[in-house]
This record gives sequence, structure tokens and C-alpha cells, in this order.
Amino acid sequence: KPEWYFLFAYTILRSIPNKLGGVLALLLSILILFLAPLTHTSKQRTLAFRPAMKIFFWMLVAN
Repeated sequence: KPEWYFLFAYTILRSIPNKLGGVLALLLSILILFLAPLTHTSKQRTLAFRPAMKIFFWMLVAN
């Protein structure tokens, strides 16, 4: 069993029986993580105007 920081890759590779398909799925999952911030199109860049982030912040402060 791999270390905890390789578990996501291990699970993806084990879930797909084809080796090439597993490697492609792993690369695609990593690529999605890198491309996700580029899909943000809001004019406001700061987290101060997002109500969910305000609630999360104050929950952390109160804790």
C-alpha cells in the first residue's frame, strides 16, 4: 500500500483495468486541478465578497 500522498493516484490506477487508460485518467485528473482556477470569471477577485467564505472564516476565528 502506498503512502497517503499517493493514494489518489493509486486508486485511479487500480480502478481502471487498462494501463494506458489508467495513466490517461490520472493525467486528466491532475490537469483538471490545474485548469480549474482558469474557469473563474468573476469580476471580484477577493474572497471578502463571497458569503460562504465569510461564514467559513468566522467559524475558524470563533473556533
